[in-house]
Amino acid sequence: MLDRLPIRWRLALTSAALTFAILCTFAIAVGELTQRRIREDFREQTAEAADRLSHNFVIEYDPTTGTVRIDKRQLELVAGSENAALRILDQAGGVIRQTPGAPTFSGVPHLGSMIDHGYRVETRLIPLQFGAGYLQFARPLSDLEATLRRVRFFLLFGVLGGTALSLLGGLMIARRAMAPIARLTATAEEIRRTRDPDRRIDVPSTDDEVAHLARTLDAMLRALAGSRAEMEALLARQREFVADASHELRTPLTSVIANLELLADTLDGEQGEVSRAALRSAQRMRRLVADLLLLARADAGRHVPHKTVDLEAVLVEAASEVGTLAGDHDLSLETEPVRVAGVRDDLHRLARNLLENALRHTPPGTRVTARLAHRDGQAELVVEDDGPGVPLDLRDRVFERFVRRAGDHGASFGLGLSIVRAVVDEHGGSVVVEDAGPGARFVVRLPAVEAAVPAHRVAV
Repeated sequence: MLDRLPIRWRLALTSAALTFAILCTFAIAVGELTQRRIREDFREQTAEAADRLSHNFVIEYDPTTGTVRIDKRQLELVAGSENAALRILDQAGGVIRQTPGAPTFSGVPHLGSMIDHGYRVETRLIPLQFGAGYLQFARPLSDLEATLRRVRFFLLFGVLGGTALSLLGGLMIARRAMAPIARLTATAEEIRRTRDPDRRIDVPSTDDEVAHLARTLDAMLRALAGSRAEMEALLARQREFVADASHELRTPLTSVIANLELLADTLDGEQGEVSRAALRSAQRMRRLVADLLLLARADAGRHVPHKTVDLEAVLVEAASEVGTLAGDHDLSLETEPVRVAGVRDDLHRLARNLLENALRHTPPGTRVTARLAHRDGQAELVVEDDGPGVPLDLRDRVFERFVRRAGDHGASFGLGLSIVRAVVDEHGGSVVVEDAGPGARFVVRLPAVEAAVPAHRVAV
């Protein structure tokens, strides 16, 4: 539990605990010595008072009347001892005279000290006109115990008060000592929030551990800023290389595909089959190069000029191309004329990828529907299927590159939906994946440039 507390509280509690231990040791030692001294003083004062009374007390006895008279001034001496009691006894222990409220002590009087009935009793031998007698002077132990309780209370109050003051002082000192670290933490949090390693840390002028930590963090930030600049430059060069390489590969691939198409049309038999297989591989390679070029262009921040594009025509054309992949699927379109500002080839690739994704991940006999509508100044393209849907563990990563769902295997590079996201971002729109009962629903929204006319249904 202590490890979960802030450092300033741990320091303050540790300081308070040490102070408490020291004060307890001091209080026990001082308290024991003080109580012993108070007891000794109480005993000595009682004995001295008894001695003084035994030497100065004068008792007059009238044998004719049998009465004892005590000088009033002598009684005042007894009254000077708070709650003290005085008894004058004969040799047989009979009471001759006593102060009001004096207790009756047990046994035959004997000289010296004793404790009886909660009193410390001092007995002295005194002369009487008719013989010897005893003087008993007693003080209640309750007075002693009250004094001892006050001493213990003040010692306990001192221990607790000193511990509380130590805790408060420890908190103040710890807070002051932790203030530079709090400033370092605030600066680091600001750097984390802004992701700006170029920001500098204020280094204290003192030469202590905090200043050393600040200098170390500042040097680390400088190194990170340098590494970040180098990494950004390297990534920029890589993006430029990928974009340039993809662009340069398109021309020879186009030539290769044209030659393979010619061979596939002219050759028969095994040679024709080989040429057609090579043609399919080349076409797949051309599509991969086109995808990489689009992603590289998006990473490099290269923007192709936008033109007004009829998104309905683009969707119909993309559906016609993937019609050969539909097989036993029920593929249908519900469209209306919608125009957007964008790149036609990129929008065509977006629509084709969404349709292929739905066809590839749904079993034969299921329905795939693409709807295009104009809603609130936006073109809304919805591709919905009746398949198993997108697994929950892939829902947040489905638009990332090279992420494949079950069943993709070699039929997909895992770039289709990432290209959809890149095209949507390039055109200032949004794309989300939703549940469709069973199945999945991908919703793309792009800014429209003009109003639309009522919808009509197109079957594919």
